[in-house]
Amino acid sequence: MTIFDHPIGVFDSGIGGLSVLRSIRELMPDEDLIYFGDQAHVPYGPRSMAQIQKYSERITRFLLKHNSKIIVVACNTASAAALKYLRVTFPEISFVGMEPAVKPAAEKTQTGRVGVLATPATFQGALYASVVERFGAGVELFQHTCPGLVNQIEAGELDSPKTRAILEDALLPMLEKNIDTVVLGCTHYPFVIPLIRQIAGENVRVIDPAPSVARQVKRLLEAEGMMNQAGQGAGIRYFTSGVSAAMKSLLPLLLDTDGEVESVSWKKDGEI
Repeated sequence: MTIFDHPIGVFDSGIGGLSVLRSIRELMPDEDLIYFGDQAHVPYGPRSMAQIQKYSERITRFLLKHNSKIIVVACNTASAAALKYLRVTFPEISFVGMEPAVKPAAEKTQTGRVGVLATPATFQGALYASVVERFGAGVELFQHTCPGLVNQIEAGELDSPKTRAILEDALLPMLEKNIDTVVLGCTHYPFVIPLIRQIAGENVRVIDPAPSVARQVKRLLEAEGMMNQAGQGAGIRYFTSGVSAAMKSLLPLLLDTDGEVESVSWKKDGEI
């Protein structure tokens, strides 16, 4: 196996990173992919930075054992807490992380008022603060942590009354403030874009960062000469630290496809 044939590694605290994997597959259908959902520890939002760094390091080692040629931290919380740490710890591999799409929101808003939906850890992180400082000048940002939304999406409840109530609690006060753009600062949230649009209306732009992340992955692979040259359809391997049947049951709902999910366990020493 050459480096061209090695997979793109993608990980998240749960199933949210599948929204990023979906965009990568659409842009680069010939690339093999390996996905790790750390459902044993989902959600990452309430956890400490040290915990998230530990989990992210162990998952990275797991993905490297499976010959990943680039690693996508498809989790805003893990990106905020661990991306810098991972780049220092593994200088031999390229990482692509997530950051809230404040820049395109600031460029496109007409009212100058933007809503941002993300986890508490993302809002409290230095990465978000840096993005706001660099690109948020002149724009009023309204933030909400959407408590419970990640767990609803993990349960496959994309359009339930409880999920709608969580989003209405976040969005309706923002809409009263005349926002015209919503930034999704968690990779789980793109799976409820249809519901967000029902609540916010067609005049409110919803920004999903996944396509831009996929483009960055492609740019790096091209720059490093690691694009798959075979020109053939590729496969995806799914791993979870949770219940494999639970993730498997969600693949048709989230990705409109089926697949086998392999279950792995965290050991007492912190290894996978």
